[in-house]
Amino acid sequence: MWVEGSHIQINEVVKFSNAKDDNFRGLNTHGTIYPFSSLHQPTTLGIFIRELAKLIYSQEAKQICCFLGFCLISSIILLYWCHSTNSMALTAFSFLLIFDVLSLLTCLLSVWVQSQQPSSAYSFGYERFEVLAVFSCTMLAQLGAFFILKESIECLLFPPNVHTGRLLVGTMYGLFVHLSVIYAVKNRAFNHVIDASSSSWLQEHVTDMSESLCTFLPGLSKLLLPRINPFSLLGFGCSIALLITFFLIDIHQFYIADPWAAIAIAIMTFGTMFPMSSYTGKILLQTTPSHILGQLDKVLREASTLEGVLEFRHEHFWTLSFGTLAGSVQVRVRRDADEQLVLAHVYNRLNNLVHQLTIQIFKDDWTRSSAYPSFTGQSAGHYSQPHVTSPTPYSSNLPHSLPPLPQSNRQPIYNLNPV
Repeated sequence: MWVEGSHIQINEVVKFSNAKDDNFRGLNTHGTIYPFSSLHQPTTLGIFIRELAKLIYSQEAKQICCFLGFCLISSIILLYWCHSTNSMALTAFSFLLIFDVLSLLTCLLSVWVQSQQPSSAYSFGYERFEVLAVFSCTMLAQLGAFFILKESIECLLFPPNVHTGRLLVGTMYGLFVHLSVIYAVKNRAFNHVIDASSSSWLQEHVTDMSESLCTFLPGLSKLLLPRINPFSLLGFGCSIALLITFFLIDIHQFYIADPWAAIAIAIMTFGTMFPMSSYTGKILLQTTPSHILGQLDKVLREASTLEGVLEFRHEHFWTLSFGTLAGSVQVRVRRDADEQLVLAHVYNRLNNLVHQLTIQIFKDDWTRSSAYPSFTGQSAGHYSQPHVTSPTPYSSNLPHSLPPLPQSNRQPIYNLNPV
């Protein structure tokens, strides 16, 4: 019976090997063999295309992509008109549309981040990508304003001949595209930065004038107060500068007004973008928000009075992303305290402020202050101070508890476990 069973197993193995030969028949066996080709990691481009294909199925992402294409085409048209009109001010205004393109890409990134889950590489999630995107957009806008400022100063020495044929049309068209992007697309990242960051100098001046105006016309308070959107305010400021330039050149041939308008647009861009880049830069540096420090100190003082809590150590709290605070703290408790109960109480006190909280609890141990290790044969918690022999030779007159060493070995010996 055993031989017959073995014979059947051998026949099955032969049939399986013949079937494998039939499956591999017709394949090319020449060339380089890749035995682990199925284990190859996907490329960065492949991952990007796969995630983009998933993102396109979202209705919000489709709307953003439509506005992105519209804004990109409008930016190209406006840059072409800048070349035909030879206007530096219109070029500065076209850079604002390029910023709109970057803000739409940031909005698309926000939609992707909302659909992602934390991974082993990014344990806190991907929300920090939004902070980096907003910081990059604002810094690039300031960099573009710096180049506009440099070129405009050169144009002050040699004013160019500006053709006003498409200057007014380009101004109106650029303002329409800019306002459409701001109010038609919900940009979660930039909206939070606008609300949380400090006001720009342009916003402060306009707010002062709006308050004076609303005293006579209270109906405008909903529109002008408390603060106007800084991007729409920047768009209107650029348009007013271009309109003044158009009339000065068209009526008085005052060509030097164009570089002055470009300088004004660059300064307004700096003033608008700097508070946002400063706010996001502090988040990237993992600083604690100033308006949270008082609340954190109060909560930590209240938590330190809980039963069993001795002290807090190495507490660190920082802004993880927009509206999300992370932190870690070590809690030293009494030896007879209930760790789970203390953990629950401390977590309940801090959870209202800190969303991503890490708490490490360790019990008080008086032997922690001892610098001597535990030796074999000694019970934990009972340490005897080791006797250290003198590093000087034994020929000295000092008394010793150990016999003298031979003359051949005169190296000092530190006996950490005396008998």
